[in-house]
Amino acid sequence: MTRVTETALPETLAEIRDEFLELAEPERLQLLLEYSQELPAVPPEYDGHPEMCERVAECQSPVYIVVDVDEDGIVAMHATAPAEAPTTRGFASILVQGISGLTADEVLAIPDDFPQTIGLMRAVSPLRIAGMTGMLMRAKRQVRAKRV
Repeated sequence: MTRVTETALPETLAEIRDEFLELAEPERLQLLLEYSQELPAVPPEYDGHPEMCERVAECQSPVYIVVDVDEDGIVAMHATAPAEAPTTRGFASILVQGISGLTADEVLAIPDDFPQTIGLMRAVSPLRIAGMTGMLMRAKRQVRAKRV
């Protein structure tokens, strides 16, 4: 059965979602931890400059994101999240890895409920899912503001 939200999901995010859904629930948390360890470092121009990034207020941990859109409309998402907050850091990593390299239109077409579709609703608190949703919404807003 195909859900409407899946039709607009870019391949990168669909693969990440499927990777989670193929696992039993307890193993999904381990995968999220692995993603937390794979969060790419922010580029040097943003490193140490949180004022150049946007704080994600929906996250209890200090998470900052910034999205760049180049002249060809290709998006690069960057995020910082503390190592002591592996769940939040994992969510940031999923979005950074899943969004970077997409076109602005592809990012804007990502269903707003993507965080609810990766199979972690029972494994993590609703507040944490809301944090990931906040990251996605802020990334989409920045793309809208910065696309050429």
